[in-house]
Amino acid sequence: MPDVVADGLQVLFCGINPGLMTAATGHHFARPGNRFWPVLQLSGFTPRLLKPSEQRELLSYGLGITNVVARATARADELSAREYREGGRLLALKVARLRPRRLAVVGVTAYRAAFDDRGARVGPQERMIGDTRVWVLPNPSGLNAHWTAQTMAEEFARLRAAAEAA
Repeated sequence: MPDVVADGLQVLFCGINPGLMTAATGHHFARPGNRFWPVLQLSGFTPRLLKPSEQRELLSYGLGITNVVARATARADELSAREYREGGRLLALKVARLRPRRLAVVGVTAYRAAFDDRGARVGPQERMIGDTRVWVLPNPSGLNAHWTAQTMAEEFARLRAAAEAA
């Protein structure tokens, strides 16, 4: 699954791993029930609802997408602890190379596993990767019933405001 990245992005969003539909289409967050694209618009990151096939437009807004783990699965719980740790190591190297202002990991469980931080919560983290500040966002999967699109958008908007203030 190719990343949508450039040097010096305002925010690099990081999914857990590609789902099967994402892997089949080559478009991040491609599953129809995934709320990533609507939440980006609701939170003010994008002025309109982008389709997954328009993912490269994110670069014009200073945004990008990558994943913690590259292997596609039907569900994130199919990933091993070792895959998460190795993914966290590779992600840190990618962030150090690309130098985004913010890294936003979508999924607190994935962040905890990738960076061995059991106490992490949604929101800004103490961890930095070089000069990049790290933020954890709720997982936009339709399976994440704890968050509505609106409450997710509020959290995404907190990140947007922090990134714009920096």
